[in-house]
Amino acid sequence: MSSFIEQEQNYIKSKIKECGYDIDEVVLNISSRPEFGDYQFNGAMSMAKNYNKNPREIANEIVEKIKFDNRYQDINIAGPGFINITFSNESLINHVNELYNNINLNYENDNPKTIFLDYGGANVAKALHVGHLRSANIGEALKRLASSLGNKAIADAHLGDWGRPIGLVMLEIKKRHPELPYFDNNFNGEYPKESPVSNDDLMEIYPLASTKAKEDENYMEEARLMTASFQDGNPGLMALWHHIMNVSKTDIKRIYDRLNTTFEVWEGESDGNKYIPEMTTYLENQHIVEESEGARIIDVKEENDDHEIPPLLLVKSNGSASYETTDLACIWERMQKWSPDEIWYLTDARQALHFEQVFRAAKKSHIVKDTTKLEFIPFGTMNGSDGKPFKTRDGGVMTLESLLDLAKSECEKKILPNITGEERDKIADMVAIAAVKYADLIPYRLTDYNFDPVKFSDLQGKTGPYLLYSTIRMRSLLRKADEVNISYKQYTKINNKIDRDIIICLLSLRSVLTKSINVKSLNDIAEYLYKITNLYNNLYANNHILTEEDKTLQESWLVLTKTIYDNNLKLLNILGIEVPEKM
Repeated sequence: MSSFIEQEQNYIKSKIKECGYDIDEVVLNISSRPEFGDYQFNGAMSMAKNYNKNPREIANEIVEKIKFDNRYQDINIAGPGFINITFSNESLINHVNELYNNINLNYENDNPKTIFLDYGGANVAKALHVGHLRSANIGEALKRLASSLGNKAIADAHLGDWGRPIGLVMLEIKKRHPELPYFDNNFNGEYPKESPVSNDDLMEIYPLASTKAKEDENYMEEARLMTASFQDGNPGLMALWHHIMNVSKTDIKRIYDRLNTTFEVWEGESDGNKYIPEMTTYLENQHIVEESEGARIIDVKEENDDHEIPPLLLVKSNGSASYETTDLACIWERMQKWSPDEIWYLTDARQALHFEQVFRAAKKSHIVKDTTKLEFIPFGTMNGSDGKPFKTRDGGVMTLESLLDLAKSECEKKILPNITGEERDKIADMVAIAAVKYADLIPYRLTDYNFDPVKFSDLQGKTGPYLLYSTIRMRSLLRKADEVNISYKQYTKINNKIDRDIIICLLSLRSVLTKSINVKSLNDIAEYLYKITNLYNNLYANNHILTEEDKTLQESWLVLTKTIYDNNLKLLNILGIEVPEKM
């Protein structure tokens, strides 16, 4: 079933054709002058060019065809041929009842796709830091949006688990505990089942090993050899690698869970690495691989390039695979296992050239179908309230968990004093996640922004806590109505402009969802949530719903409340925000 506006567009298109004009599509836009109409149709201007007629003359013909329909309260023409449309109360009332009975009307999809998303990128044995926030937030919300619109969405954490950082950690463990069997090439027994290191150990070991490698070339060379050895399948080092993976992945998952970020697939660079030999053979057989200074490359330039695109480095001169090769192998694996229609990658904008090379190689080699869409989705940076990168007090990069704790300490101050103990702690965390997520998603994806934990935890304004508080209040109103046996089953009465403005806002939801999925940004949904919540709060503040004597009006307000409440829950869920029972 089409959305309300889509149905109106199709209806007007049919009437335009009855007037003798051919038109591909009718687009209704929200009116910038509400006093003239709810929506506006501007197509008469382009039709006039096609038919060599005056646009106002065409507009008049269209208006004459539809002005007596009971679906419209008023239709008028402005300027050279803009058609202003005001919907009838009957049409709006019917729409509210449709949404009340099925809040999913705006989410139906006639052409579902399989979409694979890569938005993790956490490095094993290293702490998640504030730089991991945006990919997790935006990626998770896009996945939920794609799923809500009827697509099959699959997300991969894509862990960094195969590079030199692992070798550095292993080397430092060896320096501290050379007696461990993992480093004894003559060991033939069973390796320990318990990990020799905890996650706290890993958080201390990696920064130290990384600093040592920068200061001591001999230490760096040992790390290179250690990395090569475990990548070549040294059994002891592979056993140690599994321990490091399990310990680190458990903690990474814990923080992602706290952020309401989930992955259907928990693979890493190591998984793609397994496919490199068969993929390389395939590429060689495609006769697109060339030799260059001892390395193997794929030329990915195109005739119409307006900037230089270096060749993809497939095999380095030392025989090892490049970062591009690993990502290409991941596409190879994903096409074989899931055959997605689209693959979306979320990283910061600095990775643009890398993905352009990988995507072109995937297309040129036919690893993906011609119809498969590969999309790189970059985003801006988040800084502290002073506009500078988030740092710890000693100048280091702030961990993601520290940022969440910082927000939690501010949000906890806003919670009712009678909520105590474990419940208070849990609610404070939920409100903090809402504050962080909403603040991160309301700017356009490519926009840099400053995170201010005090500002974004406020209960007023465009904040996550404001949306939670307002939504909880809607639920409380509905529960009180149930407790005193006030039934509400049908919307029948639009009382005034406040009520009408809410319904007109409901009409635009489908276009908001469509734009969001097309531009791969959640800012329109975040803005819409604030707008419709603010409109509802105006209704709530100006009326005493539970004591309203006009029972028809009371029932209508409660139906509208339930519709906005369900709508908010659905949109907040898309943003990855949970609503607590109280706050």
